[in-house]
Amino acid sequence: MSTNTLTVTPLHDRVIVKPAAAEEKTAGGIIIPDTAKEKPQRGIIVAAGAGKKDEPLTVKVGDTVLYGKYAGTEISIEGQDLLIMRESDVLAII
Repeated sequence: MSTNTLTVTPLHDRVIVKPAAAEEKTAGGIIIPDTAKEKPQRGIIVAAGAGKKDEPLTVKVGDTVLYGKYAGTEISIEGQDLLIMRESDVLAII
């Protein structure tokens, strides 16, 4: 999905994040089953709102970010599983 074709624009200080793929193997080479995989805590911003009146957004489309383990709401747009969250749920830009 390219960022130009996303048909949803988040409002105010919300961003839409495409989560990174979950790890398939441990560092030692053990394959992790789907039921034991951790939720990813990193992703790429694919859409961002305009910010609040007195608080412009710090993040922008294309930024790779870290967010809390249970941050955001899972949504499905155009067949993609994405997260929508407030910018305050983003912990860091990496």
